[in-house]
Amino acid sequence: FHSPMYFFLANLAVLEIFYTSAIAPLALANLLSMGKTAVSATGCGTQMFFFVFLGGADCVLLAVMAYDRFIAICYPLRYTVIMSWPLCMQLMAGSLALGFLLSLPLTILIFYLPFCNNNEIYHFYCDMPAVMRLARADTRVHRTALYVISFIVLSVPLSLISISYVFIVGAIVRIRSAQGRHRAFSTCSSHILVVLLQYGCTSFIYLSPSSSYSPEMGRVVSVVYTFITPILNPFIYSLRK
Repeated sequence: FHSPMYFFLANLAVLEIFYTSAIAPLALANLLSMGKTAVSATGCGTQMFFFVFLGGADCVLLAVMAYDRFIAICYPLRYTVIMSWPLCMQLMAGSLALGFLLSLPLTILIFYLPFCNNNEIYHFYCDMPAVMRLARADTRVHRTALYVISFIVLSVPLSLISISYVFIVGAIVRIRSAQGRHRAFSTCSSHILVVLLQYGCTSFIYLSPSSSYSPEMGRVVSVVYTFITPILNPFIYSLRK
């Protein structure tokens, strides 16, 4: 339990607990009040900032975990040397820093838009697409900026994950023992499933064209992304043998 893999798993769990906690209080209050809970602009912006910050760091950390598996399977004899604790701490700090640098400008960009005093968000938390729909201004530039940034944030880590697994699969195929191949694959299968859930949901929410985006479906996917996926992840990783 003192390996880098478990260090990253523990940090992933903490990030998911915090970003779910950023959503849960308001969501529960809305549920109990039948959607009549008031939230200030400051409160909405704070929730948006922390959710994007923690969710962005989560996506980057999944790419870091893929790199960790790449080193463990492709360079097992050098694993402890390459994945030293200072490097692990730097990778974790880098994930948080990238999440912060993603969240702050996006939150500022959206809350510079003009809003009326009384607005009703058709969502259970202050998500960026839902909030932008309430703006009393042309949001085409903001929607484009959100799309471009979301595409970069999702595609770059996902590309790194994909490249890592190309090398991992190549290394697993070269393993002669069936037991060794099974063991190597089992260390990656849980991570692959979590990546598919995380990136699939976020891509649907933030990369869907505005013309085809359905608020109702967005809310359903958001429930999976914000509540169900963090609950499922510990069970998914517990399946690893």
